[in-house]
Amino acid sequence: MAANPTPTASSLDAYWMPFTANRQFKQKPRMLAKAAGMYYETPEGRRILDGVAGLWCVNAGHGRKEITQAVASQLETMDYAPAFQIGHPAAFELANAVVRIAPAGLEHVFFTNSGSESVDTALKIALAYHRVKGDAARVRLLGRERGYHGVGFGGISVGGMVANRKVWPAAMIPGVDHLVHTHDIKRNAFTKGLPAHGAELADDLERLVALHDASTIAAVIVEPIAGSTGVVLPPQGYLKRLRQICDKHGILLIFDEVITGFGRTGAPFAAQEFDVTPDIITCAKGLTNGAIPMGAVIVSKKIYDAFMQGPPNAIELFHGYTYSAHPTACAAGLATLSIYQNEGLLTRAKQTGVLFEKAVHELRGLPHVIDIRNYGLVAVAELDPIAGTPGARAFGIYLKCFERGLLIRTTGDIIALSPELIIEPKRIEELFGILSQALKE
Repeated sequence: MAANPTPTASSLDAYWMPFTANRQFKQKPRMLAKAAGMYYETPEGRRILDGVAGLWCVNAGHGRKEITQAVASQLETMDYAPAFQIGHPAAFELANAVVRIAPAGLEHVFFTNSGSESVDTALKIALAYHRVKGDAARVRLLGRERGYHGVGFGGISVGGMVANRKVWPAAMIPGVDHLVHTHDIKRNAFTKGLPAHGAELADDLERLVALHDASTIAAVIVEPIAGSTGVVLPPQGYLKRLRQICDKHGILLIFDEVITGFGRTGAPFAAQEFDVTPDIITCAKGLTNGAIPMGAVIVSKKIYDAFMQGPPNAIELFHGYTYSAHPTACAAGLATLSIYQNEGLLTRAKQTGVLFEKAVHELRGLPHVIDIRNYGLVAVAELDPIAGTPGARAFGIYLKCFERGLLIRTTGDIIALSPELIIEPKRIEELFGILSQALKE
């Protein structure tokens, strides 16, 4: 069988693709066959500049030999170890490595296999925490409108993106409510960095406390930067205000950093960049540079210690996965964190982001661009939708960019960019040159 056979309609039919218009794609498939550095390559040999780090995850660039060798070595040494009642050294080594770069006070790591699993795990830990503390009435979870927290039933319940929720309303976790979102083009259009207006929107949490009573609320989960909905940034002071209100009412604060974790904002985690420490952080994606599926939940010492009570032979949390801390995933994670450390990638977006910000704001004034938002190495250009066909304009740009050698991401009529943290000025120029031309056309 050829390494990269030319697909036929019948060969594509068996695979039901996620978050994809399957019929449209299979009419004219866009295939990738190789990857190295900041580029993909199609089966025909055409190079595609990766403007989205795979799917927000390949932070150190594609084809890192350090990760390949670490994974191969681990597979040759031990391919799998049971996750329950037994351990292997790499799991503890990786947990310690994660804690070293996490915000102070977050000292314990529970490993999962994806961002979705991390979110559902964090929600279960939050509920269980209040129970072991003797506060079992705290069963309510709060999310935010336009939030994205994966595709588990817990994640879609606290999530606030309508298309991800509307098919499964009967299966949602009961008692969930949502804060108002912070997207405000009228006051904050074309802001560079955090918008000036909207910190008061955090006070919507006080409204929900008054409505439901704090004694029933277990946790609030938000993305520091709402990614999948189109990079909605927290207004200045907003996250600190959320932290203050949670502390006031004894509510746990969870940051979903599946997208913002591991250097995207110019700090290891957005919590450090914005100087707000949550009780729990969920992460995934950049943890292994996208090489092996893996996620993690990082919790405070206070939460972990609350569970470490009772008989020492008792299981403290009845939760876990067959592949929690999988040996090959741990090997990929250790190699990835080593690359980040050795190359300064966890903070590099602070410097590179200056040029990136300048380039993305030069899109202002191009046809149909109604807003630009950016922070670190993440940015979006929001477009005026075509009447009656929302999403069509941005997807048309997506196709034009792919034809010209650039991979971007769209959500509705928003173009999202999140390039690898290794991006250099020449690649920034190439990226925005292709995107600008597509917008002009």
